[in-house]
Amino acid sequence: MHRTILLTVFALAAHGQNVVTQVQPLAVNKSEISLPGPGAPKPVATPGANTFQPTWETQKGARTYLLGIPAPRGQIVDRSGAPLAQTRVSYNLGIAFPTPLTFDAAELKRYAEQQIILARTITGRPISVTEDQLLKHYKNRGVLPLIVAQDLKQFEVERIKQQNSDALVLQPVYQRWYPQGDLAGHVIGYAGRAGKMPEKVIENNDLLWPDSEGREGLEQMFDDQLKGKVGQLNLSFDPNGRKASEQVLLPPSPGYNVVTTLDLGLQRMCEDALAKGCKRGAMVFVDANYGDVLALASWPPINPNWFVPNISQADFDALRLSPENPLIPRAYRSAYPPGSTFKTFVGLAAMQSGKVEPDDTFNCPAALDIGNLTFRNWKKEGAGELSFVEALTQSCNTYFYQIGLRTGARPIYETAFSLGLGVRTGIPLAAETSGRIPTDDYMLKVYKRKFMPGDIANLSIGQGDTLISPLQMAQAMAAIANGGTLLQMRLVQQVQSLDSAIVTAYDPRARGVVHIDKKVLTALRKALIDVVNSGSGTAGRASLDHITVAGKTGTAQWGPKNNERTAAWFTGFAPADKPRYAFAVLYEGDANNDDVHGGTQAAPMIGQVLKQLFPVEKKVKKTKKKSEETAKPAEEKIEDGTPVRRAEPVKAEEN
Repeated sequence: MHRTILLTVFALAAHGQNVVTQVQPLAVNKSEISLPGPGAPKPVATPGANTFQPTWETQKGARTYLLGIPAPRGQIVDRSGAPLAQTRVSYNLGIAFPTPLTFDAAELKRYAEQQIILARTITGRPISVTEDQLLKHYKNRGVLPLIVAQDLKQFEVERIKQQNSDALVLQPVYQRWYPQGDLAGHVIGYAGRAGKMPEKVIENNDLLWPDSEGREGLEQMFDDQLKGKVGQLNLSFDPNGRKASEQVLLPPSPGYNVVTTLDLGLQRMCEDALAKGCKRGAMVFVDANYGDVLALASWPPINPNWFVPNISQADFDALRLSPENPLIPRAYRSAYPPGSTFKTFVGLAAMQSGKVEPDDTFNCPAALDIGNLTFRNWKKEGAGELSFVEALTQSCNTYFYQIGLRTGARPIYETAFSLGLGVRTGIPLAAETSGRIPTDDYMLKVYKRKFMPGDIANLSIGQGDTLISPLQMAQAMAAIANGGTLLQMRLVQQVQSLDSAIVTAYDPRARGVVHIDKKVLTALRKALIDVVNSGSGTAGRASLDHITVAGKTGTAQWGPKNNERTAAWFTGFAPADKPRYAFAVLYEGDANNDDVHGGTQAAPMIGQVLKQLFPVEKKVKKTKKKSEETAKPAEEKIEDGTPVRRAEPVKAEEN
């Protein structure tokens, strides 16, 4: 009876902020082997002992291989240590061949067919091996099992063990596992098998099974840190081709652990809200004071476990060709026209440049002629004379056409850049979009002309060529929330070694400062609060009774006219008086559906999340009667000296 190969398996576990990797031996059954075949006698000496005679003929026939044992990858965890990516022990099913390797082609075929039939019966899988694959493996790598099935289910493993077979063997391997399923799937990415099973002649330092490599997300960007150090196995055969010894000379060492800034609970809240509120979209929450990315959600999601150990071409094509495009992480890789959310930044540019004062009023008609074109408001009737606060609250297009033309394009796009729009945020994820803020150079390159008045009008309401990602929008709103500091978005806090020592730390830092005049900041914040909390605002469905929310809705169209789609936005911060969170949500509408608006589709999703972040504390006072407790009208409640109103029915919604 053959002997088993003893490998060391590292079981990964996270305990709070400090990620700890524990080491424990893998208990293996005599059917759980990687190398020997049936009929191999027991070694005549202990493993590792030299049993060869010192003669030329003996040494000529001896074989010794040094094979690599792939290492388990390190963990990826959320900010409190909750696991997002781990390594587990999986089992492959292999056919082991008797040593010495003396089968001719016919004998090999009969032997393999018997084992394949048995494997199909046990597993129920349609296992098959071509004659060419069989002959090539036997010739080049016959001392190792031929793997015929990967990542066995537990019931399959148990059935194999019950067979007590020398020919069908279990090969324990390390496999990636994502315990949260599709939660934050785009951000985490996945680790796939690095190449197919080898077929070439076995050589020293070959791996016992293919290693894994990070693909997409953090798995890809931190692949070098997550990869461990390969272990080493010594495998010796005597002059007759029989296995003489096997010895783990160096156990594999797990990789480093990556600690993210994600809050698993908040990420789940955001994905739940997207699942209930849209077919396609994205939601981002960031720490308004430190820049930590707390939730980075794209919908529909992907489950990284789909790609482990690999995904079939048919399944991958189904994802790739799906009209919902689940492979696209919309939160940071897609950019959309911002619509009326951009009016926030246009107003800031106009007031900071001194071209417009917060109290200046402009008449807001239903339409405005600019050059040879007529630019309309989303309301069919005029709104009269409006100040900035009133215009942003009502989202009056014709007001912003006028202040945009007075301000000019350059102050607008320079302000946008100063808030991080039109450039990548710098999070460690591949292919993050930079979005687009049109400049004078852009207009000359694309349209062979400078900004025309009509171009500035479009820019002033977030239409035209302007594109912003949800992550960029949340970053910009955080800068307004904290008074003008543009924060570096931080997705990873640190990389840790197995003993919790910090290998690399990513500290919070500022990218720049926007010096906002106090009276301008006051007007800006009041307008954003009124958008959510006043009867004339467009985001009443995001308001809370006990917390003041500030924000701005937006609705914009993009794409060809025969297949035009609508992006509905809501972005802002909360609580308005002492901001903790800045956020952005994007609802991606169906083609040719114009019944999509920021106030009706996007704002309610943020409202759902904020209600969970700021639950109402239930206080029971036995000394008061119920009538006394409810005597004060809800709309007159005071929160830290600030009037707070109940959400009122939305009276109108911008287009």
